Amino acid sequence: MPTTAEAPVTSGASLPPSPPATAGGSPLRRINLALFALGMATFAMLFATQALLPDIAAAYGVDPGRASWTVSATTIGLAAAVLPLSAVSERFGRRRTMTVSVAVAVALAVVIPFAPDLSTLIALRALQGAAIAGIPASAVAYLSEELPPRSTVGAVGLFIAGNSVGGMSGRVLTGWIAEGFGWRAALGAVAVLGLVAAVIFRALLPRSRNFTPASLRPRLVLRSLRGHLSRPLLLRLYAIGALLMAAFSAVYTVIGFRLVEEPFNLSAGLAGSVFVVYLVGTGSSSATGPLMDRLGRRGALYVAIATVSTGLLLSLVDHLAAVLTALVLITAGFFFGHAVASGSVSRVAEHGRAQASALYQVAYYAGASAGGTLGASIYHHSSWPGLVAFALAALTTTAAITLYATARASGKARAGALANAA
Repeated sequence: MPTTAEAPVTSGASLPPSPPATAGGSPLRRINLALFALGMATFAMLFATQALLPDIAAAYGVDPGRASWTVSATTIGLAAAVLPLSAVSERFGRRRTMTVSVAVAVALAVVIPFAPDLSTLIALRALQGAAIAGIPASAVAYLSEELPPRSTVGAVGLFIAGNSVGGMSGRVLTGWIAEGFGWRAALGAVAVLGLVAAVIFRALLPRSRNFTPASLRPRLVLRSLRGHLSRPLLLRLYAIGALLMAAFSAVYTVIGFRLVEEPFNLSAGLAGSVFVVYLVGTGSSSATGPLMDRLGRRGALYVAIATVSTGLLLSLVDHLAAVLTALVLITAGFFFGHAVASGSVSRVAEHGRAQASALYQVAYYAGASAGGTLGASIYHHSSWPGLVAFALAALTTTAAITLYATARASGKARAGALANAA
């Protein structure tokens, strides 16, 4: 199998997966562990400032909307860079792209705690997001090329489970360290966490066996992108990813502010510990494969939407137990829905899988940026009920898209049955 730059140049198609390389044995476990560690590093660094927003806002004397740009700038940087870096991944390989991306992101994580002012902090976070952009699309493409089809969705779920662990550990870690040593020390701890996860990833991930380099010629790249954007199913999956993430990002950007204020009055450490519910996302995303086999893609999405919506409504109760239960439901439903949508993209795309996944990441992190910034502004002006209304509107639109797909599929099935009867 060609794996180097001397391999034949194609339009982005990959060779069929090679089951003996990964099925059932040590290589499969190494791939799952490596991508789990990489997913952990990705989310720990990407959302490193989210639990620290009240501290950052107080340190610089700004409102929640301004402080939230330390998160939104990172997701905007990722969304802007993910398409170019997906093209680089198609040419130079998934493993190499992911390695360079995580190395640059960790280097920036080491520098970020020393940012002298808020503008510099936001700029460095934007650069870090751009560096991280090489990871998500390349990871999904690597899995779809190196694993048998039946293993791909489950492996993507484990990668996203790593995201949830990284999101949880980063937020809990920063919350407690900030309480004792300040938010800059907390960001330094995230850099150490990212470095350890990156070393584990590099040590475990096997070299690609089924990767075929593609041309970087803009005309061919644009042709591949147009092909993906002309497929209604992919467009629906991209919209679903964006809307789910907008609702989720709005909740988690603002929840720290709500918990340190009346009627909860939690300390920064305790508020950060609430993010341990991210572990629920680990279980729900890693269970994606079996549940999709049982429910189908649309059925799984309905379950995800209903779970998140129930959590949002429950979060309106001003009682800590209710809010914690609500966060469990929101987190479980979100990570399940995200794993279903992103895993489906890699299965639907017939060529240029990194670019197809990159388009999903653009939509997903555009949703994160919009949800975080709008959610913080809405909370500042309309408190928590206003934020819940915003998130429910995003989920209602997600449900409408899924219902449209269900109706379309049912119509095609009826037309096929009539044609067969005739």
